[in-house]
Amino acid sequence: MPVVHPSPSGSPLSDLIGSSVVTLDDVSTGQILELLHQAQYIDAHRSTVAHICDGRVLATLFYEPSTRTRLSFETAMLRLGGQVIGFAGAQLSSVSKGESISDTLKTVSNYVDVVAIRHPKEGAALVASRAATVPVINAGDGGHMHPTQTLADLATLESRFGRITDLTIGLCGDLTFGRTVHSLIETLCRFGHVRFVLISPPELRTPRYVLDRIDANPTCSYTEVDDLTAAIGDLDVLYMTRVQKERFFNEDDYLRLRDTYILDEDKLRLSKPHMAVMHPLPRVNEIAAEVDRDPRAAYFEQVKNGMLMRMALESAVVGDALPGYEPLEAKEVRV
Repeated sequence: MPVVHPSPSGSPLSDLIGSSVVTLDDVSTGQILELLHQAQYIDAHRSTVAHICDGRVLATLFYEPSTRTRLSFETAMLRLGGQVIGFAGAQLSSVSKGESISDTLKTVSNYVDVVAIRHPKEGAALVASRAATVPVINAGDGGHMHPTQTLADLATLESRFGRITDLTIGLCGDLTFGRTVHSLIETLCRFGHVRFVLISPPELRTPRYVLDRIDANPTCSYTEVDDLTAAIGDLDVLYMTRVQKERFFNEDDYLRLRDTYILDEDKLRLSKPHMAVMHPLPRVNEIAAEVDRDPRAAYFEQVKNGMLMRMALESAVVGDALPGYEPLEAKEVRV
């Protein structure tokens, strides 16, 4: 049996125990801030948290290819003392025999304490969460949502700027199919006080439902432009995305659009000295390798932050508290 360290009843994260996270709308803004704080604690106390999930098992059910996200979820559980099972590709699962997502989740729920699922179809994570009897974490569903990448992005903003609001954030590239972009915009709009600069060709503009979320918060605003060079000097953050070949039905359209934006040293010279360059990865050629040497490059920092945030989230949904951790709200009250 797992060694359970129950979360304090007054913890902002106590309501997450046993809950699924399909979108970050499932998590309150207070809980998001608490997860950010927990990730910082985990990073500073690796040995302290190394066994809090002893006996726990995570299933990673990845119906489409992934390297970073799957390994990040798995590493997160292993670093907490738990174990991992799963598959990396639909061809390696019983879906190749015709099994439904619901039946897969009903089965796997008998083996594990928590599931991370990635699927190429929008809404698949919601279907999975309704079928499962254990918490399900959405690791990306089609072009819809990618909540844990957004948590990694927020942690990187916090690390770089000490805040996640009062920023001008440029999002560049595929803004139509980019689930990381959609998740980040919608979540930041819940906190407010963000100006978005949406940089894309006309064919890859931000969907209306995402723009509606910006419009719904009077403290947020956006502009749509197609010229990265003209916009970069105003940005605190430049969030680059790749044009995703797997989302296109017409390869000619993909080939025509894939090289629309390429960030190199010449463009970077036009930006603020402390601008952060972010990218959910993998990149193709939208960020030149020469940019990696620049201190403004934050995308590999995002990778580390993603693992830490997944450690915080996995331990939260299974109800295993961090030894010695003091909730953010308690610290604020004491101060």
